[in-house]
Amino acid sequence: MAQPKIAVIFYSTYGTNHQVALVAAEAAKEAGAEVRLLRVRETAPEEVVNGQEAWKEQAEKVADLPVVTPDDMVWADGYFFSAPTRYGQSASQLRAFIDTLGGVWSEGKLAGKTITATTSAQNPHGGQEATTLGLYTTAMHWGAIIVPPGYTSDVIYASGGNPYGYSADAGKFDEAGKASVSHQAKRLVDVTAKLIA
Repeated sequence: MAQPKIAVIFYSTYGTNHQVALVAAEAAKEAGAEVRLLRVRETAPEEVVNGQEAWKEQAEKVADLPVVTPDDMVWADGYFFSAPTRYGQSASQLRAFIDTLGGVWSEGKLAGKTITATTSAQNPHGGQEATTLGLYTTAMHWGAIIVPPGYTSDVIYASGGNPYGYSADAGKFDEAGKASVSHQAKRLVDVTAKLIA
């Protein structure tokens, strides 16, 4: 099997999506991928971040992780995205990064890559599915290949039954969620490996 290069890209305000990304990165490595764990740059004003202790702590926790760049997107064969929901859309920090990709997109350097996505929201009907589908709409513009988990494992049902991509209630990432994220990441690696073979 060819070794796929997977970029696990996350933005996390309070820690849930960071935890998801850690599990996804580990699962992708176990599945045989070369993995880069990358954070999205914080765009909120420093005084806003520092004004909320939990947000400040999370920012400090990930400060040493590399910030994702367009070059990482070119490097990777596949992407695992994890970011919180904001009003039914991805957090603005992730959207701001996506807005920097016009150059590599216009050169066709995002086409043919695989993508899967996860998210979190304050409650079970807080816009998770819209967020994931919105990221997939972006991927369609790139010409990327969407790799949703679908209903390909019983772990999908155990973690809430979302076929588009795992979604967590903010602050609640349990063992069923970890199993679902692991399955989704391994599926991404498997499909990507077949495409690059």
